Amino acid sequence: MIMAAAAVVVMPVNARESKIESGIYAEDIDLSGMTAGEARDKIEEYVASFGDAEVTMNAVNGGTIVATASELGLKWGNEEILDEASNFGRDGDILRCYKELKDLQYQNKVYNISFDFDKAKIKAVIEENAEQYDQEAVNATLTKTENGFTITEGQSGIVVDTEASANAVYDYLTNDWDGTSCVVDLVIEVEEPAGNAEDLAKVKDVLGTFTTSYSTSGKSRSANVANGCSLINGTTLYPGEEFSAYEAVAPFTADNGYYMAGSYLNGQVVDSLGGGICQVSTTLYNAVLLAELEVTERYNHSMIVTYVDPSADAAIAESSGKDFKFVNNTDYPIYIEGSTTPGKEITFTIYGVETRDSDREVSYESVVLERMAPEEEVIYVDESQPVGYCVVQSAHIGYKAQLWKVVREGGVEVSREQVNSSSYMKVPRSATVGVASPDEGARNAIMAAVATNSVDEVRNVAAAYKAASDAAAAQAAAAAAAAQAAPPQEPQPAQ
Repeated sequence: MIMAAAAVVVMPVNARESKIESGIYAEDIDLSGMTAGEARDKIEEYVASFGDAEVTMNAVNGGTIVATASELGLKWGNEEILDEASNFGRDGDILRCYKELKDLQYQNKVYNISFDFDKAKIKAVIEENAEQYDQEAVNATLTKTENGFTITEGQSGIVVDTEASANAVYDYLTNDWDGTSCVVDLVIEVEEPAGNAEDLAKVKDVLGTFTTSYSTSGKSRSANVANGCSLINGTTLYPGEEFSAYEAVAPFTADNGYYMAGSYLNGQVVDSLGGGICQVSTTLYNAVLLAELEVTERYNHSMIVTYVDPSADAAIAESSGKDFKFVNNTDYPIYIEGSTTPGKEITFTIYGVETRDSDREVSYESVVLERMAPEEEVIYVDESQPVGYCVVQSAHIGYKAQLWKVVREGGVEVSREQVNSSSYMKVPRSATVGVASPDEGARNAIMAAVATNSVDEVRNVAAAYKAASDAAAAQAAAAAAAAQAAPPQEPQPAQ
């Protein structure tokens, strides 16, 4: 008789989730009979319970930064104990497992729970809050007067070292923290001011000076040029420091002294706060070139400007991210003096310590590579403006140009090198004309002028309608005024 073999099904150990042995604890948490997932939830809940503990960080000048443990990224720091607890009495040879289980009958196995924190969060909290208490160093500065320079001594600063403080707080919380509210001292460093009276007293020589005229500018643009100049005037720049013209004159707001004036935008002249500020940066650019300081960032205008030669300009613009920057590459401090005159001239003079040979002469030459004159004119129709409205913008010739630095020694040219290259767009003469009118004849007349594609024709027709409209308005106003001034008539008796 043949006996059938009994089918035996063996379930892998990892196919069913085992329970933690009795007598196993994580701190005061009894993990007995829990699955690994259940134990994880309990431990994480335990760690989170310390999240409201406040950590007070002592900053500068008695200032404090207070954050909760959870805001500093509190988390469970030794998750490996979960594997150890889950495998206790099961991992290893038979004798070892037997001994571990036997020991549990007499003494509980207790695992310590450690805390960890997010160092990036700690650093972010310190960075966001410490600055309000920092006492920044104040560098020694120069001030130009009629009698020469006066020196203002610098002051030491006391600031929080963010990186070192984040490390100190992290080390304390992960090694010494007991889970309760605590106080930690941040790392404070002393910042020494740049410069001293001895170095600044050497600043006497003119390294470079340049003047441009804005005599054709209106009141608002002139005010913007003067304001931007005053914001840069008096700057002391130490060796290796970089100067940003944009940072010095921004923001372009009424509160910062700016007015609406013409500026370039997408091939058009438009009014904007601070219009004309690029003449300030351009004048400074040329003074910097003559001083032979290191230019680190410079952009030309989108269209040619008239106050310097092609490729000798330096535009700044918030919308397009343009800035003019340079570095004091000398071994001594420099001082930037900016001034404007009633005759509408702006001058920047850079003072420092002259180390160049007395027979060395530096000049700059603009070389025009290509001149591109616009051939056509453009008429823009504005349905929102009435017939008679007409704004004309002049044409702009396009250029491709280079700026070259020429050095002479004893009157003899010794070097010639290209400084930059610039490309300026050509823009045709244009007119924006209003065509809205209840009078069909007026609209047809202005549209006929538009069809000629002649700016002069459009301007003449618009001017004629504007004059007629102004005359009619004046006549109506006079009639209204006369009617208001006339004495009231006596009522007539009934017949």
